[in-house]
Parts: sequence; C-alpha cells; structure tokens
Amino acid sequence: MKFLRNFLLFGMDILLYIVLFFLTASFFTDASFTLQSFSFVLVIILLLSSYEKIYSLRYDFWQETYKLIKVFFLSYLISLALLTLVIETHTHAKLFLTLYFTLALFIVPLSKRIFKRILYKNEKFRTKVLLVGKDKQIAILKKEFQKNWYIGLQSSLEDYEMVIISSEKMELWEVNKEIEKYLSICRFVYVVPYVRNINFAHSNIMEYSNIRCNTIQIENRLLLQRNIWIKQSFDFTLALVSMPFLLLLHTLIATLIKIDSKGSIFFQQKRLGKDGEVFSCYKYRTMYENSDTILQNYLNQHPDEIRYYAKYHKYKNDPRITKIGKFLRASSLDELPQIINVLRLEMSFIGPRPYMLDEAKDLGSYKQLILKVRPGITGLWQVNGRNELTFKERNELEVWYIKNWSLWIDTIILIKTFKVVLLKVGAR
Repeated sequence: MKFLRNFLLFGMDILLYIVLFFLTASFFTDASFTLQSFSFVLVIILLLSSYEKIYSLRYDFWQETYKLIKVFFLSYLISLALLTLVIETHTHAKLFLTLYFTLALFIVPLSKRIFKRILYKNEKFRTKVLLVGKDKQIAILKKEFQKNWYIGLQSSLEDYEMVIISSEKMELWEVNKEIEKYLSICRFVYVVPYVRNINFAHSNIMEYSNIRCNTIQIENRLLLQRNIWIKQSFDFTLALVSMPFLLLLHTLIATLIKIDSKGSIFFQQKRLGKDGEVFSCYKYRTMYENSDTILQNYLNQHPDEIRYYAKYHKYKNDPRITKIGKFLRASSLDELPQIINVLRLEMSFIGPRPYMLDEAKDLGSYKQLILKVRPGITGLWQVNGRNELTFKERNELEVWYIKNWSLWIDTIILIKTFKVVLLKVGAR
C-alpha cells in the first residue's frame, strides 16, 4: 500500500504537469511546442521536487507549497538557461515558460490539495505513525493528524512506518533510550524537541565532527535589520497595490456608518507601538457616541461580563456596538483605516495586536519582546482563534511570531486572514 500511495502521488504530479503543458499551449498558435520538446522541463521539475523530498516526506500544505515555489523558481531559471545556451529556441519559448510556471504556482498547490483530500479519505493510504511520549502531547499530535489531513498521517500502535517521540517532560536518558530502541526497528524516527516556541525549520545545524556534537543556530528573526527592511518594503508594496480597492470600500463603509448612527466615521484610540511609543490607532467607529454610559448600565445588570473581560479582554455581548458596527467587527473591516498607521510607519500589515495603554501591565514577561516590533492590522492570533483565545494565549502566539518571522509566514497569515474574515471565525 505504501508503494501504491507513493506511485499515485508521483503519477498525479506527472499527469498534472502534462495537463498544465497543454493548457499553456492552448494560448499559443505556434505548432512547434510539443510535449517531447518540453520534456526536459518536466525532468527538471521532478528532479528538484525529489531533491526537496516532496515525495519522501509528509509536509503540511504550507510547507509543501513553499517548497514547490522554490522548485518552480529554480526550474524556471534552469530551463531559461538551457534554452539560451544549449537547446534550439522556439518562437515565444521564453514567454511559454513564463506562463507555464505562473500557472503552476496557483494550479499545482490547489490540485495537490484536492487530490490528497480524496486520497487520504481512505485510511489505507495514510502513513501510520507510532506516537511516543506523555499523554498530553500525544493527544495534541493525534488531534493535529485528524484536523490537518493534508499530511496524511495516522496514529497507530502496529504496522507503523515512522515513530514520533515527544521529548516534552522526558529526561534526556529517556529520550536517548527511546531513539535507540525505535531506530533498531523503524527506518524513520522524528523527535519533537523540548523547546516549543522556536521554529527550527529556519535554523542552521552546525556539525562539530571531532566531538560528535551539533549546535542549532537560533535567531530572533524580526529583530534583524535586514528582515525589518524586507517587512517594511512588503508593507508599502501591499498598501500601494490595494489602495484603489480600499478607497472604493471606504466610500461604501463610510456611507453606511453615517446612515446607521450619529457621529464621526473614524475612531481614534491611543495604543502602544514599537518601543512602547504611544500612537493614535485609527478604526471605523463601531460604537454609539454615549457608549460609556451604555456600558456602565449594562455591567451593573450583567456582572459576569466583568469576569469574562478579565480573562479575554473582550466583552461577550458588548451593548455599545451599533448595527453596522457588529458587521464591521465580525468581518474585521473596522480595522481597515489602520492602513493610515502603516503608511505613517506606526504599524505593519501583520504583527502583534496594538495593545491598549492599560494592557501594558498585563503583558508581564512578554512585554519587552512584543513592544520591540510594530503592531499589525492582522496577526497570528487573529487566524488562530481570535476572541476564542485567552489574553495569555494571544501573547504566546505573538512572541512565537516575532521569534520565527519570515515573509512566507506573513503571506500565510494574510491568506488565512481572508478566510477568517469571510467565515467570521472566532469573531464577535
């Protein structure tokens, strides 16, 4: 069954790349484009895919998509070089390649997602995994296998192909003992490290062969100057590209706010920015003008809301919010004016949430790191539960984001934000 599964995954990719060739060829009338003449590109793609271990390891959707982007980019450059230096160039060949790989960037990841969804519905095609460690961590991994079907893993106590050892709360000698035990009977053994708030996928492993020792390089990635420049360039580019659409959306929202209730269109609130500097954070007004009086009367009648706010820093049912305000908050559209803060270098599109001044004392040990970077319009906490998370859980996510930042993570958060907005996940 393992051979059949791998054969289907590999065969599906070959078929997909061939179909993509004919799709691209349909845009051209030049009959010189043949599958045979294009076969060298397919070989390059498949070789690089194998080098990235796309067919031998079970990546999740985002990690595999990232690797596919690398494969397509390198394949494109190599193919162009071969066309220029070695192979006789057909008319429009470079344009053909450009269109082919542009289509591949979108079509291939989505097609693989659909195919794996169908394939892994049959449990026989999933990779069986033995989970070793404490019950709590094993339960977390089992839940992830069920939820994240793309990786095609299934917990099993027998006939397993790989072993995952969770080292959390295990003594060092216990970890070594388990590794030696399962390496003798299983080809693949994975270890979940003690440190959970570092993404080791970005780390470099250094080898000191004389003493048979390794070190793992860890960076605080969003505090590196080159990454700050990259992120800032990304913000300005995204702001300029989205500006025409946002202006149209603003006109519609501003009109609805004015019709719904009396008051201004915008709402300004003092928030904590980079290095603890206070700035005016812009939002669309979502509350009635006499909101303080309305809230006090409501809390007098519903004291349970005070306890809820202490835990989540949000009210379960906020009486101050207008009708259009409820929609704007549920869809997160109330935060669109913060693009003004982005252009003023006070915020970023993606980052920790902009905390209110009175929340500084509640940040505790996270305060110094969180306030080292610009807050964001959206962030990791918004696409991982939003208001369903406690204040502490949000802080933990934001610290993880700062330590492990990459432009790819920002791209993932941005894509997931659209999903959260459309489905109103965790919104109130």
